This record gives sequence, structure tokens and C-alpha cells, in this order.
Amino acid sequence: MGRDVWRQVLHGGRPVVLTAIAATVLAYLVALPVGLVSALTRHRRLEDLLMRPLDVLLAVPSLLLILLAATVFEPGAVGLALLVAVANVPDAARLVRAAGAEAAARPAVEALRMQGETWWRIAVGYVGRSMLRTLAADAGTRLTGVLYLVATAAFLGVGVAPDAADWAVMVDRNRTGLFVQPWAVVVPAALIVALTTGTNLLFDAALDKGGRRTGKEARP
Repeated sequence: MGRDVWRQVLHGGRPVVLTAIAATVLAYLVALPVGLVSALTRHRRLEDLLMRPLDVLLAVPSLLLILLAATVFEPGAVGLALLVAVANVPDAARLVRAAGAEAAARPAVEALRMQGETWWRIAVGYVGRSMLRTLAADAGTRLTGVLYLVATAAFLGVGVAPDAADWAVMVDRNRTGLFVQPWAVVVPAALIVALTTGTNLLFDAALDKGGRRTGKEARP
């Protein structure tokens, strides 16, 4: 048909990657302040007000939440990124709260409060910095899960056009001819697997390199 197949395949990864990155960033933009406020507050009611609705949302499977929302309105790429972000906020907020609560219980935080330091300085300057490695490790795992969720939603026809240049759409569109031309299914499916696995490996390598550098700097 005169189409550049290789270019089409490469273009198929762009919506998956961009939507997954946008969803992950949006999830952390909400989860970080919610988790930090919940970890540092001394008011139990405020913590319950922030975390209990997220616990309810956490009980709903992410894919089911996206499919239910898709029955109400037809999301595009932006809508899919928002839905995936909402599905990831509860778990990310709980992780931030757990990591932040551990740091907030240290004597250094009480000392900062007695010195009259601002909440922003305590939350971001000390508690936030103390859990950077935890957040970095979670970001790699979360981005991998988000990539899988975005690809699954696209395979089911949520957030993408039926004829879009998208790896998940390619798998769905060509699966009926799997035994006629298997590469039309195997290549985009393999690229999704390679992307998710490679992302996790890159984050692991970066964390390992950062840990070794920190260890060298800590030596006398």
C-alpha cells in the first residue's frame, strides 16, 4: 500500500510513552502533597480526610476504573492519561505517606519545628529529600505498571482511535491474522515488553549507580 512499515512501527511507541509519562507525572503531582501533608500533620481528622477516600479508590481495580469511566465519556489521549493518573494516585500517596511518616518521626524534624522552620522547609527540605531514593525506586516500578495499563486500555479501544499508530492497537487490529502474518502482532507486542522491561532496568541501574556513588562519598 506504499506505507513505510518501519516508520509506522516506531510511531506506534510515541503515544504509549507520552501517555505513560504524563500519567506518572500527574499521579505524583497529586500524591506527593497529599502524602506529605498526611505524614506531617498532627490532626488525625485531616489525615482521615485525605487518605480514606483514596483507600476506597484503591479497592477498585485500575483497569475496571478506566473501563467504567470510558462508558460515561469517550476519553482521548489526555483523558486516558488523567484516568491512569487517578488510578495510580492512591497507591502512590500511601507510599509517600509511609516513607514520609518514617522521616517525620526522626528527632531532626522535631528540632526543626522547635527552631520555627516553615512547613515547606520541613516537608520538602528534609522529609522530601530523605525519601528521594524510595521515590526513585517507586517511579521505575510505577512507570512500568503505567505503561502496561496504558497499553491494555489502548488494546481495549480506550483513549485511541481504531486506526491509530499505536502498538496496542496494532496487536488488536492484526490478531485475527496471527497465523497469516505473525510479525504484525509479535513485533508491537515484543516492543511493549521491551519498553516496560527496559524502563525498569534503566531505573534499577541508575539507583545502583547512585547508591555506589553515595557510598564512595560517605567513605572517610
